[in-house]
Amino acid sequence: MQTLFPPIEPYDSGMLQVDEIHTIYWEQSGNPQGVPVVFLHGGPGYGASPKSRQFFDPAHYRIVVFDQRGAGRSQPLGEMKNNTTPLLIEDMEKLRILLGIDKWILFGGSWGSTLALAYAEHHPSRCVGLILRGIFLCRPQEIKWFFNGMKNIFPEVWDRFANYIPLAERGNLLAAYSKRNLDSNPEVYLPACKEYFRYELSQSMLDPAPETVEEICKDEGAAIGLARAEVHYFSNNIFLEENQLLKDIHKIRHLPCIIVHGRYDVVCPIITAFDLIKEWPEAEFHLIQLGGHSALDPGILNALMRATEKAKNWK
Repeated sequence: MQTLFPPIEPYDSGMLQVDEIHTIYWEQSGNPQGVPVVFLHGGPGYGASPKSRQFFDPAHYRIVVFDQRGAGRSQPLGEMKNNTTPLLIEDMEKLRILLGIDKWILFGGSWGSTLALAYAEHHPSRCVGLILRGIFLCRPQEIKWFFNGMKNIFPEVWDRFANYIPLAERGNLLAAYSKRNLDSNPEVYLPACKEYFRYELSQSMLDPAPETVEEICKDEGAAIGLARAEVHYFSNNIFLEENQLLKDIHKIRHLPCIIVHGRYDVVCPIITAFDLIKEWPEAEFHLIQLGGHSALDPGILNALMRATEKAKNWK
C-alpha cells in the first residue's frame, strides 16, 4: 500500500488579488524546476491543507496549492459575492500566468474534480492531464441525493441535519440551509454552517469515527467556507449550463486522465463516475471496492499515489 509523502513546507507563497473583493492564497512546494501540478480542493469552499502537498513526489513535482475564493486562507472567508465557477477558472489562469507555468497537471477530488473538468474544458491547451477522485458533476440528481438520498445510508445523520430546520421548511433543505448559511448575522450562520459541515463530514469516510468527525468540526473556518459555498453553488447549478461538463468532454478526451472512485462513496455516488467514463472511455478508471469518499481512505489513497507516480510519464 502506498502512503503519503512526508510533510514538506512551501518554498514560496503569497496572496493574489483577483478582483476588488477577493484575494486568494497560493503556495508552491517540491521541486521548483519540476513538473507543475495544481491541487484543487473540494467543497466547494473547504480549502486546502498541508496534506495537500503530500500526494506528490517533491523531487519530481512543482506542487501548486491554492485556496479558492471564500475558502481557507483566501480573503474574505465565506464571501459569495463574485464567486462563480467561471471566475474560479479565471483565477486559475491568473495564478498560472503569475507563476510562469505553461502547462500543469490537474489533481482534484469531489468538487475539485468538478473544477478540474471545467477548467480543462475551457483551457485544454494548458493541461498535461487530469487525476480525478470522487467524481462530482453537480447535476440536479446529485444535489437531490445529497440533501435527501443519503438518509437511506446514514439515517441518523440525516435526522440530525433535517431536524435542525423547522418542520415547515424541511421540504426544501437546500433553501432552508441557504437562508441560514448565507445570513449576515454570525449568530444565525455559524451554528447552521457547523451543522451542515458535520452532516457532510459524517458521511465522507468509509469508517467515520465520531471523535474524528467532532475534531474536524472544530475548524470554524472550514465550516463557514464549505457550508456557505456549497449552498451558493448548488442553488445556482454551479453557474454553468445544465450538464455542460459532460457535453464538453469531447474537448479534453485527448488528454490522459486517471479516475479513482470508491464503491461506497455516499457523498458522490459511483453512478456519476460511470456516467463520466461513458463519455470519456479513454480515461483510466479505478473502482476501489473498499473505498468511500475520503482521499485518505486506504484504498483511495493507494490508487491516488499510484496515479501521481504514473503521471510522471505524461508529456
